[in-house]
Amino acid sequence: MNTLIVKFKIAKTTIKIFLIVFASQSVLSCVYNKNIIPPINPVPTKRQLDWQQMEYYAFIHFNMNTFTNKEWGYGDESPSTFNPSELDTDQWAKIIHESGMKGIIITAKHHDGFSLWPSLYTEHSVKNSPWKNGKGDLIRDLMKSCKKYNLKLGVYLSPWDRNHPDYGKPEYLNYFRNQLSELLSNYGEIFEVWFDGANGGDGYYGGTNEIRHVDKKVYYQWEDTYKIVRNLQPNAVIFSDSGPDIRWVGNEKGYANETSWSNLYRDSVYTGMLDYNRFSAGQEFGTHWIPTETDVSIRPGWYYHSDQDSKVKSLDKLVDIYFNSVGLNSALLLNIPVDKRGLIHENDSLRLSELAKFLKSTFSKNLALKGKISTSSNNVKNYKKHINDNDTNTYWSSENGDDKCKIEINFNKPINANVLKISEHIALGQRIKSFHFEIKSENQWKSIKTGTTIGNKRLIRFTSNDIDAIRITILETKGKPAISEIGLYKTPTLN
Repeated sequence: MNTLIVKFKIAKTTIKIFLIVFASQSVLSCVYNKNIIPPINPVPTKRQLDWQQMEYYAFIHFNMNTFTNKEWGYGDESPSTFNPSELDTDQWAKIIHESGMKGIIITAKHHDGFSLWPSLYTEHSVKNSPWKNGKGDLIRDLMKSCKKYNLKLGVYLSPWDRNHPDYGKPEYLNYFRNQLSELLSNYGEIFEVWFDGANGGDGYYGGTNEIRHVDKKVYYQWEDTYKIVRNLQPNAVIFSDSGPDIRWVGNEKGYANETSWSNLYRDSVYTGMLDYNRFSAGQEFGTHWIPTETDVSIRPGWYYHSDQDSKVKSLDKLVDIYFNSVGLNSALLLNIPVDKRGLIHENDSLRLSELAKFLKSTFSKNLALKGKISTSSNNVKNYKKHINDNDTNTYWSSENGDDKCKIEINFNKPINANVLKISEHIALGQRIKSFHFEIKSENQWKSIKTGTTIGNKRLIRFTSNDIDAIRITILETKGKPAISEIGLYKTPTLN
């Protein structure tokens, strides 16, 4: 519930009226914009809007697999195998903070069941490892490091456990939820809870060494599990293949869909479904707001393997991933495999630094601010400034009847640029179905891109030009468009 104070002046008297506004699902930031238009459902919750603004954050895969040189552990590993020699979560957080990322999600328990915190509910954890003589708690260390470097903390907890004897039975759900409660109760504020879609198969399972399958749709009783998150961490978003807050992009290559709707029919997908990619682009008329998260590793593997030290993705590749994730209405979750020392490897650190410099050089200066904005809807000219005020809580919208509205930015002298940014005011829902982008150079209009969805952010790269003007035409929309920001930038040259 929000309270707004509206002031009216009559002669010399100021009258204050207190309005109580009930916010059911969406943050009502739009009430501060006089050019109010009604929302188009579905709309994001406050927690989803806060998450969407993060855009770029880190995945840390570091656990038993780091020491066994595997991607998926079987569950029969001895806790004595986990023994980093120089573990330093401050080093992780410092590098990640300097890379421009906003948070860290840590693999607190992967499929092998080994827990990075001294869980009360299992012996298969750091409390029985030689690291810190069994007195260590990696999640607590990371929590402190995140606070030190102003990063948010998230946790990955595998629903599948190849170590636990009760996996596949009803009793396992109590264990799984007890561990979830530990993670959400003892380590401060959590921004994201990450549930993997890999569930069931062969495993150790307490020594039975057998294959166990589960019905992925019903076994975990997800709605009851989600209640634990909502109760203990009400501001945290929940990730799984199907949400309920954010969903998988549908691949692990780092690329979102060219058409990317945040809308989804929630019942049309479920965690672990085989034909998930049929719906990975979202659904225009979906009933729930469940935007995508794009997860990809900086190396070929998710966990550290020394033979991949020379296979860290190139700067050019990471830039391409950034533009095709953050720049396609998604968020980028970039995985960094911490090595056996317990440190981010020098090669990974160097590449992250290079990417940070590229992004800072590109987006630190919005060249569109040098231009004069004109629109096809002149009666709302007072709101054109919202297109370039660096405030996602404001927006410009066309007048009634101006369905194919146009926005132009003209420059007194040519500017050299090669990136366009356009954002919708997503608090009112995702609206734009297609658009056309043109530049004017040497007194000639040139078509650059005809695209589909925009959403939180659309980034378009094009050949560097000396530009006299740019024009964006909204071709098709679900309602009056709400344009939050338009930016024009110049990227540095990649070596």
